Amino acid sequence: MRLHISLEDDLVVQLDRRIGRRRRSAFISETLRRALDDEARWDDVEAGIGALSDCGHEWDADPAGWVHEQRVADARRVG
Repeated sequence: MRLHISLEDDLVVQLDRRIGRRRRSAFISETLRRALDDEARWDDVEAGIGALSDCGHEWDADPAGWVHEQRVADARRVG
């Protein structure tokens, strides 16, 4: 789909210097895709805020020990 957008002159100069005039659309498309993926991840993070209670977890007494046990219990983990 074609889309008309306006960019500041200095951005276009930097874009052309970095990737060339013939790759503008591909670069902008990929950059926009990444930005939208990032936004979606932040939506997920924000939706999860408050999902866990502040106490009553099996790791409360010794968080470092709990993490260590989780790591050594995973047979796929190397090292």
